[in-house]
Amino acid sequence: MNGIAVSANREMSRYEARVAGAVAGFAEYMLAKDLIVFTHTEVNPEFEGQGVGSAIAQFALDDVRADGTRQVLPLCPFIKGWMERHPDYLPLAYRAPVSTVKD
Repeated sequence: MNGIAVSANREMSRYEARVAGAVAGFAEYMLAKDLIVFTHTEVNPEFEGQGVGSAIAQFALDDVRADGTRQVLPLCPFIKGWMERHPDYLPLAYRAPVSTVKD
């Protein structure tokens, strides 16, 4: 769908997609020192199936990649699935260190 404008709304800790000025969807996140945790993505019903969610995911992940200071922890199933379908974004994924705990 053409006409999707995505931007970072840092005050609300989310990325927003707008169509004709109206919010069509968003992806919420939380920040930690070296991590961005995507917690929820929502597309308004009238815009579902029109590429809004994908536009948000790509913009958000490109923004994280350009910043270069954080890894992505996709708790949101949509962002997680999008990353799995676009393997060039998988290097952004947070990899928990191997535990060194011993019994």
